[in-house]
Amino acid sequence: MDRLKDKVALITGGALGLGHATALLLAREGAKVVVTDLRDADGARTVGDIEKAGGAAQFFHHDVSVEDEWVKVVDGALATFGRLDVVVNNAGLGFSGNAEDTTLGQWRKLMSVNLDGVFLGVKHGIRGIKQGKRGGSIINLSSIEGLVGDPNLVAYNASKGGVRLLTKSAALYCAKTGTGIRVNSIHPGFIWTPMVENNAREAGDAEAARKALIALHPIGRLGAPDDIAWGVVYLASDEASFVTGSELVIDGGYTAQ
Repeated sequence: MDRLKDKVALITGGALGLGHATALLLAREGAKVVVTDLRDADGARTVGDIEKAGGAAQFFHHDVSVEDEWVKVVDGALATFGRLDVVVNNAGLGFSGNAEDTTLGQWRKLMSVNLDGVFLGVKHGIRGIKQGKRGGSIINLSSIEGLVGDPNLVAYNASKGGVRLLTKSAALYCAKTGTGIRVNSIHPGFIWTPMVENNAREAGDAEAARKALIALHPIGRLGAPDDIAWGVVYLASDEASFVTGSELVIDGGYTAQ
């Protein structure tokens, strides 16, 4: 219950799904948690859930694609809790589209959140963590779709592949400049979150779509949000002090095939 004792962690997209589960688990392991999202009511609920369990948390409205808002959020975290140790770049968008039919507008909208938002989170995360002079951890949520291609996910593939190599570049920079900041990516398989559930419903037969997704994973089930949240806890903790520039794949065997 104290793997993250005395640490302050910021997580984007912390209102629902993976972000909500991760925020709760970070707090359960002792971290003070800064939750950011565009969904104010749901973000406040995440904070309320943490506080009911005896933890400390603060919510900020936050568009990750806007640099001024990153300045506000990181400065707010420092003002509220006095330090910043962990940044989890979780916020993201997803939609289906192939290389021929995806519009430039769709491409740019997705990139602004999935890639620009992570870049800004890394940039300002480094700035915030460096102020404490204690080092820290930046964790970027990529995807199995950042490792393998899908004919109908051209923009999503590109964004998550970009997150993978952005992570390695930032990890090398932080290591070689002596910041003490580790930077790693997590690559989830299909996790049963509201976004995946909504996509299944849009397919027409939600249960058939769910079964089809399960069949892609040799382990025989979809992932749960906590499956990923435990990976975040590990990379945020001092247990991972020798881990940087790495890819933590949590996919039920999807990419082993």
